Amino acid sequence: MKTLVLASSVAGAITLSTAATAETPELVVYTYDSFVSEWGPGPAVENAFEATCGCDLKFVGAGDGAALLARIKLEGARSDADVVLGLDTNLTAAAKDTGLFAPISVTAEYALPVEWQDEMFAPYDWGYFAFVHNADADAPTNFKALAESDAKIVIQDPRSSTPGLGLLMWVKAAYGDEAPAIWEGLSDNIVTVTKGWSEAYGLFLEGEADMVLSYTTSPAYHLIAEEDDTKAAAVFDEGHYMQVEVAGKLASSDQPELADQFLQFMVSDAFQSIIPTTNWMYPAVIPSDGLPQGFETLVSPEKSLLLPEEDAASVRDEALAEWLSALSQ
Repeated sequence: MKTLVLASSVAGAITLSTAATAETPELVVYTYDSFVSEWGPGPAVENAFEATCGCDLKFVGAGDGAALLARIKLEGARSDADVVLGLDTNLTAAAKDTGLFAPISVTAEYALPVEWQDEMFAPYDWGYFAFVHNADADAPTNFKALAESDAKIVIQDPRSSTPGLGLLMWVKAAYGDEAPAIWEGLSDNIVTVTKGWSEAYGLFLEGEADMVLSYTTSPAYHLIAEEDDTKAAAVFDEGHYMQVEVAGKLASSDQPELADQFLQFMVSDAFQSIIPTTNWMYPAVIPSDGLPQGFETLVSPEKSLLLPEEDAASVRDEALAEWLSALSQ
């Protein structure tokens, strides 16, 4: 009899647990690997949103930023994702062309250097691409000087990484038809091309290169998190290309209202205050406490470069072909 009673109790517990799980909606957000790392924004964002939504927020790392779109294209309407977080304006036109994203309605007072009007995507952070180096080393002041130097650099693959794609757009926006010559000059400076940002930055920190493609905000990590002021971002006189990172909702989402709730939460103080010292970018909306101490030390480019999304989409293939041609010689 005890065995029967125990079995009945266990069965009842399993039934209650299953029912409780079934009643908790799950929101699946595809993003890039560094976002979901233990030192990235993911864990803090998950805790903060779950405290308000009565849901289970599940982040899924899908490589680096540009790999996100490739995965969504592959999965199509069968994707488990409700939200995609980590595309940027170099990819939004291509994302819209898939027909897989739904319109959103997010209201916020953005603190972006550009006016934001987009019915499909909402920004959550932004920054300037830059080459990070050791502060005690001389740094070139433009791409031509970099190409003429002996500096060894690590960059990311534009086919899988948004910083890598951003570098293509940076060179193209700054030099136009001269871009192939710039890449030809840079080809012998490139130590290696990594799939994503994390791998490239790790190689730089291990001393495998003199400079790494990253952001003007990257030195803030070392200064704030490590109390280390030995890293700096090189300022280029051609200007610096901007990145605006965005999130959008999939039309196939089985949790559309919860996805809308998350996207609005994304521009709230609870989310935006996490960004500066975990994603090490500028927040899209200034938190109520302002930017962390240390951000005031960062370099501010005198000239900003940013191709409109349609222009970025139209020159992407050409820029990629120029890059591949230069590196294959």
